[in-house]
Amino acid sequence: MQPAVIAPSILSANFARLGEEVDAVLMAGAD
Repeated sequence: MQPAVIAPSILSANFARLGEEVDAVLMAGAD
């Protein structure tokens, strides 16, 4: 069985804080 891939949508990001949002998503383990 292959591991699940987490692929979040950038459309749900707060574009005023995009850098912080991306860092938070990556730290949460998204691919």
